[in-house]
Amino acid sequence: MGLLKDAKSIYKRDPAARSTLEVILLYPGFKALLYHRFSSFFYRHKMYFIARYLSQRASRKTGIEIHPGAKIGEGLFIDHGNGVVIGETAEIGNNCTIYHQVTLGGTGTQKHKKRHPTVGDNVLIGAGAKILGPVTIGNNSLIGAGSVVLNDVPDNCTVTGMKARIVKMYGQKVAPSETLEHTKVPDPINQELMKIMETIKEREKHLQALIEELNHKISELECVKKKYEQKMEIDKNEDIQHTE
Repeated sequence: MGLLKDAKSIYKRDPAARSTLEVILLYPGFKALLYHRFSSFFYRHKMYFIARYLSQRASRKTGIEIHPGAKIGEGLFIDHGNGVVIGETAEIGNNCTIYHQVTLGGTGTQKHKKRHPTVGDNVLIGAGAKILGPVTIGNNSLIGAGSVVLNDVPDNCTVTGMKARIVKMYGQKVAPSETLEHTKVPDPINQELMKIMETIKEREKHLQALIEELNHKISELECVKKKYEQKMEIDKNEDIQHTE
């Protein structure tokens, strides 16, 4: 029943899908989930060889590699899917969307330790994004295409870039995994350049104000000098008259 629910969820969210039956028979993302249900069962019952055999068979057939130890919630939509890698201790919440070439990768070499990401509910991960290490991706967050995420992401955030930075928070009312708008994210490099430009403009204004103040002081000094020269000329003339 859970797999049928997943198929219906994919059909609802993919505008290219024509029917739930098409999703079940033809979609590699759904086939990968089907294989994962079986491999995960054997993995939980410590039949590791069979579990790995099924996951590798699924990888060859679909291009999607999901470790049997990964924990996946309901409604996962792996769109296209080729090149997706989901590691052993990865956890994915409900109603998430993952595009092709995404990696939920691990860091470190310690066995039986949390090495892979934890993804919350309603998260969209854009094409080519890499989420590495035991980081947590908050609910309703969007990971921009090509991003490299190395730190935790709070709920309701948009991150993008290499290394990924938060560029939007609480900016979307609808869960991004439902709208599939993974291209509408700001450019963090452009944002940083704009900040630099604003800083330069502020410094230019400050410098212009200093120049104007300096010119004013120079004008005052010239006036004082002129008055002094006039006074000296008057004193000189008076001295000459006294002498005569």
